[in-house]
Order: sequence, then structure tokens, then C-alpha cells
Amino acid sequence: MHDQAKRLRERMQQNSSSRQTRLVTVTSGKGGVGKSNFSLNFALGLREKGHKAILFDVDLGLANLDVLMGITPKRHLLHLIDQETSVWDIMETGPGNLEFIAGGSGFTQILQLDNHKLDILFQKLEPLHGYADTIIFDTGAGISQESLRFMLSSDEVILVTTPEPPAITDAYAVIKMIHSRNPQTKVRLVINRATSDREGQATADKLSMVAKRFLDMEISKLGYVMDDDHVTKAVKQQRPYFLAFPQSQASKSIRNLVAAYLGSAGAAGSGSPGGLKGFFKKLKGFIP
Repeated sequence: MHDQAKRLRERMQQNSSSRQTRLVTVTSGKGGVGKSNFSLNFALGLREKGHKAILFDVDLGLANLDVLMGITPKRHLLHLIDQETSVWDIMETGPGNLEFIAGGSGFTQILQLDNHKLDILFQKLEPLHGYADTIIFDTGAGISQESLRFMLSSDEVILVTTPEPPAITDAYAVIKMIHSRNPQTKVRLVINRATSDREGQATADKLSMVAKRFLDMEISKLGYVMDDDHVTKAVKQQRPYFLAFPQSQASKSIRNLVAAYLGSAGAAGSGSPGGLKGFFKKLKGFIP
């Protein structure tokens, strides 16, 4: 079964060379704001609309996407160093047929690889360009050099926060860090666990206004996810809430975010012309 899926993916990649894959890094200023849960359910929402999304778990601190899906990945990124292993061999299929790649506990070792092994790794990942419409990198929470490398190398950053003041402060710290390295980086806000439409909008407006006033940096608002008890229930079941409770407020919020993402200029079908090759070139430039 795995071999059949592998061959199908290879054929699809060969037939999709004209597709411009968009590279999106999802991050947050602090842990506990629901970043990984957002990444997972957002990817499923994109797939519901026929937009092929692949999820990459590159949380260097605590990879937990597999826990949210109730899956134990058999392989992770570091296995690509093996001569006989292809990207299709390490790709897992989760709930809702969502394809994802685990960074694994060995991902921190990747950042210490020599240039030759890095080139092998990146070359083996390149076939994903044209295979997916969007690749979502779920990074670690907080400000780290590893996460910053992904942010600065991606087509855009989705910054997840909640309405709580400490979370907003930490989110702004991420914006400042990005601004100090590349003010042109495209950043979009997602407010998670909003208790009302008004709170979600007001929180996004506040962060956007502060970034404009003090950094002269434009931060756009992708939207917000309503606070919903179904999210906690789904986590306990180790199932994505978008699948477990498709009519919940949180799932409806995800559909709104998907519509905003697909409807915005420069989203669907218009990724960076440099593609994954350009992304990896930038990423490699940040690795000492």
C-alpha cells in the first residue's frame, strides 16, 4: 500500500511541474496559544477546498503534530540522508488524507550537517515543489534562530497569538525580530481563542496598529478562530477538530481563514518563482 501511494505521488509530481508551491511558516510568540493545532486544522481546511497542502513539523523543541493526529511517524527528515530514501518514503498520511513530514527528534542534528549532506537533504526535498499548492512549516514557539531562519526564507509568515496581553506582547516581539532582519517579510495574523468577533478583530487591529506606528511595518490580518470547547475534546481524542467536529465554531472559523487565504492576492497558485530550491538556498545561508 505504501509503495502504491509512493508511485502515485511521483506521478502527480511529474504532472504538476507548472504549479507554483507557496511556502508558509506558522509561528507564535509563546507556547500554549494553539499554533500547531491551527497549522493542522488549517491544512485540512485547505484540502477540503481542493487546495493541496502538506504539513511539515519543524518544531525543534517539542514536535507534537503527530500527537494531535494520534500517529507515530515511522520516519523523519534525517532519514533522507540515507542513500536509498526518497521524500516519498518519509511522507506520512494522516487524518483526512493529510500528508505530513515529521521533523523528528533528529531535526536539531540537521542544522549541524556539513554542506554536502545538507545539499543531499535539500535536493531530495525539491520534488515537493509543484506537488503541493502550499507547504506549511509548523515551527517552534517563541523566538529562536531556527524558527527565524524559516520565517525569513518563506513566502510568508502566519503569526498565531491569543487575546491575552502576555501572548500579544510575545507576538509583537516576534514581529520586531522579523523587522530587524527583513522588514519586507510578509506577516499575517491569526488570533486564536477569540471569545467574540469583536475581540478577535480588536486584538488583530491592536497588533497591526502598533507594528505600523513603531516599526512602520504593515501586518495584515488573516482572521481569528473562535474559542470553542470542541477543540479540547478533539485534542483528548487525538483527532483534528476540523474532522471530529466539522460544524463547531472553531471549524467554521478555519473555513473563514481558508477563504481569506485563498482569496488574497498572491496566495493560491502563485508561490515564489524560486520555489523550494530558492527557499533552501535562503535557509542554507542562515546556517553557520
